[in-house]
Amino acid sequence: MSSESSPRFVSALTQNTLALILAGGRGSRLKGLTRWRSKPAVPFGGKFRIVDFPLSNCINSGIRRIGVLTQYKSHSLILHVQRGWGFLRGEFNEYVELLPAQQRIQNNWYEGTADAVYQNLDIFRNHDPDYVLILAGDHIYRMDYGAMIAYHAANHADLTVGCIEVDLDKAKSFGVMEVNEDHRVVEFEEKPDQPKSMPNKPDQALASMGIYVFNKDFLFEQLIKDADTRNSSHDFGKDIIPSVIRNYRVMAYPFRDPENGAQAYWRDVGTIDAFWETNLELIGVTPQLNLYDKKWPIWTYQEQLPPAKFIFDDDNRRGMAIDSMVSGGCIISGATVKNSLLFSNVRVSSYSSVTDSVILPDVEIGRHCRITRAVIDKGAQIPEGTVIGEDLEEDARRFEVSPGGVVLVTPEMLGQVLNYVR
Repeated sequence: MSSESSPRFVSALTQNTLALILAGGRGSRLKGLTRWRSKPAVPFGGKFRIVDFPLSNCINSGIRRIGVLTQYKSHSLILHVQRGWGFLRGEFNEYVELLPAQQRIQNNWYEGTADAVYQNLDIFRNHDPDYVLILAGDHIYRMDYGAMIAYHAANHADLTVGCIEVDLDKAKSFGVMEVNEDHRVVEFEEKPDQPKSMPNKPDQALASMGIYVFNKDFLFEQLIKDADTRNSSHDFGKDIIPSVIRNYRVMAYPFRDPENGAQAYWRDVGTIDAFWETNLELIGVTPQLNLYDKKWPIWTYQEQLPPAKFIFDDDNRRGMAIDSMVSGGCIISGATVKNSLLFSNVRVSSYSSVTDSVILPDVEIGRHCRITRAVIDKGAQIPEGTVIGEDLEEDARRFEVSPGGVVLVTPEMLGQVLNYVR
């Protein structure tokens, strides 16, 4: 084992790393799911929120100095972090620090990803890390950041960009890079109209994950320079990275499964279709994202709830769930749930069926309902006899129907007003 990959070397690096999670995203493509919350605060996976995944990756990687930068409709996100992530000990210089937009340097809110970090520069100088790890707060994956930081240090990089291979037709939504034989980045373009394919892989592009490792002094220098640059959008992908490629050492870090070298699991759940599909992937027999892996737990806050309960066993009124995940506090009362994921405190009443659906917390589904290929937002009360997912033209008059035919239902669409934070 080389010194650069030894646990002692990696732990020294992670202890001297400050992680910054950019969690202020509006998430407009998620439609009604982000009407009252930011994208990182959207519930995911039965009991988690999206932000729990980068936070858990930090903890599991040995990074225990974390800042969460918030802006858009952040109240539920702030409450979640306060309730679920307060177990770190300040006496050991461990913390999850919330950093809302507060006009510390200028009279503007965060104007871009780089500006969000720049506006808190005085705070980060005081923390005095060796490395700064920049993370997006709205992706689903498990990653050992220690390996990436060790790669960065071993290659004497100024900046390292985490990357994955994506289909060329999807690459327009990413920062796309070209690298040389040493994985040094030689070109980078944010969300190009005509993405460039990889050599020998004409249908694939090398895309940024929105994960960056910076040497601290280099980052601060570039942020100040960018802040003084007229016409900059103050964004890492659009401005910072393209401006430093020629004169500094910028490396690409391929995100691979450490066991088999294949591309590792990573999902952007930024659309209703992607959100629905990624949630339902979890209920498979051997899902790529294994939430039951005790070696890499996903941490979260969840209220104390009783076990899920299934009641009634008559031929036409049997409480059961098949090929599904059902969270604590749920009651399946004489209803059938198939190939679905139910979050906490969901109640499905007699003679109803839920199929191929994602049901967020605190939803109540009345009797004689049929729910198919739907996402039901937190707190919705589905009236008795409601049918969703069988006539998409009719559904589109009342609800939101995605391009893939998934029906999003929120309390507001049902004429309901909730009096609590989502």
